[in-house]
Amino acid sequence: MGMTVLAVDAGNSKTDVAVVAADGSVVGTARGGGFQPPVVGVEAAVDVLADAVGQAFAQAGVDSVGHVSACLANADFPVEEAELARAVRARGWSTRASVDVRNDTFAVLRAGLFEDAEPRGVAVVCGAGINCAGMLPDGRTARFPAIGRISGDWGGGGGLAEEALWHAARAEDGRGADTALMRTLPGHFGLSSMYALIEALHLGRIPAARRHECAPVLFATAADGDPVARALVDRMADEVVAMSTVALRRLDLLDEEVPVLLGGSVLAAQHPQLDTRIRESLAERAPKAVVRVVSERPVLGAALLGLDATGAPPEVHARVRGHYAG
Repeated sequence: MGMTVLAVDAGNSKTDVAVVAADGSVVGTARGGGFQPPVVGVEAAVDVLADAVGQAFAQAGVDSVGHVSACLANADFPVEEAELARAVRARGWSTRASVDVRNDTFAVLRAGLFEDAEPRGVAVVCGAGINCAGMLPDGRTARFPAIGRISGDWGGGGGLAEEALWHAARAEDGRGADTALMRTLPGHFGLSSMYALIEALHLGRIPAARRHECAPVLFATAADGDPVARALVDRMADEVVAMSTVALRRLDLLDEEVPVLLGGSVLAAQHPQLDTRIRESLAERAPKAVVRVVSERPVLGAALLGLDATGAPPEVHARVRGHYAG
């Protein structure tokens, strides 16, 4: 007999949960706020999950499940996964205290793998930041800490915005090479110069949360042929390729036909220059890799990981995937 699963995909900005019945039917769903334990603490962050879980349980008509599959942002080290698993287990959402916690990158990876009986591949997620994970059917994984510059990371929407502002500021005051970014970035915010934009950001007249808007401006400026902007897009592509090839190598998959899945807002937008360079570079370094942009919702991946853990048959996997394809 199968087991009910609570699937949780919790990112920095939002949380999606789903209750999956033993036959693969999705019987309850909910959306909640962002999951940020480094900012608010573990218990307060899990409280955010609890609000969404409570709504999904009410919709499903249950007060617990057999297994919890939680893919959580900021679960970057095994010690953090263990701490978060303890906190989730303490909420009593699983009657068997059966809880798996993984980094949310694994949700994107599992959602994009169509061979549900054999989860095998690599995913790179590029949203506000960048991360990469790989997995094999025997449980082996490849992953990175992905907590910023101290762990060797560069890029994502936040990193691209920061670099674009840096180059634009230096272009305007003469320290750096000329770039159209010194006009397009302030223009996006209705300002006439980088000096005005820097002042507005510094004094909070433009909220820091709006800095992410610089990334689409960077891509548009690159598409118009600006050399500095194009170089930043190329660097982003090279980071994606570097992470994915390292993960493939760690799992001995460099010479095998295997999916390399691209997720997150920056990669999902499929900017032609970025997308083309990633595919061409991967074709050189991992010729058999099959590149695909993941359009499926990550909560599907959390659900499939839960079904993997409970030994659900292929038809159950297919049913839950069909729900999210509709």
